[in-house]
Amino acid sequence: MSEYDIREQLPGSNIPYLKIAIGIVVLLVLYNSYAVIGAGERGVVFSKVGGIQDRILDEGIRFKTPFIEDVIPVDVKIKKAETAATASTKDLQTVSSTIALNYHVDPGRVNTVYQEIGIFYKERVIDPAVQEAVKAVSAQYTAEELITRRADVKDEIKASLTQRLLNFNMIVDEFNIVDFAFSNNFNTAIEAKQMAEQQALKAQRDLERIRIEAEQRIATATAEAESQRLQRATITPTLLQLRAIEKWDGHFPQVIGQAMPFIDLKTLGPQTR
Repeated sequence: MSEYDIREQLPGSNIPYLKIAIGIVVLLVLYNSYAVIGAGERGVVFSKVGGIQDRILDEGIRFKTPFIEDVIPVDVKIKKAETAATASTKDLQTVSSTIALNYHVDPGRVNTVYQEIGIFYKERVIDPAVQEAVKAVSAQYTAEELITRRADVKDEIKASLTQRLLNFNMIVDEFNIVDFAFSNNFNTAIEAKQMAEQQALKAQRDLERIRIEAEQRIATATAEAESQRLQRATITPTLLQLRAIEKWDGHFPQVIGQAMPFIDLKTLGPQTR
């Protein structure tokens, strides 16, 4: 009798193999009964029977129905996206811009997002939404206003984009316009306008300087004229006689022709009739 025939006839000879098989099955069941959701993620539950489930799994170790349910981790951390957008302004100028956007998936709606969009948010939702928002707002401003009213333009684009992405369960965290780029013709026109404004401002300053200098000259001439008038009013014949007496040394000239001060005594004393 062979060894195989002996084992086949002994009762309980297959028990070790059965235990091993049961152990393997148990391990497989345990392995497929939980999922690990990482930090900054949510778990979308997909059932082979009912499709995407309503419940959403938070971070940590979460249980699921083995072999029936699969858990797809979805990242809900803030992501950064840069999108190039082209639009036409109110005055029909073409403007190109680069938009920087920080956004994240609504953690409470990851199952809907995964079911309707998948995981390629940027290509399917972000880029088209940015394009539409930039075009809608740029059409309300002239090219020059996009520069001078940049803060208003940014706020309007952000508000429009926030509403558009909210419809797809995406939340905008931060929004920035990296730059605006215009056509060469427009840039040349802007430079010419700025130069003309600078020249006009310089001419205005020159006129103001000339006016002030003229007023200063008038004020100086007026002061000099007033000074001369006061001097003329102060110098009287009596004052001249007194100055002459002050200069006379009390001696009459010894040489004919030598100058001697002429003193009018009538002007020095009280006049009598």
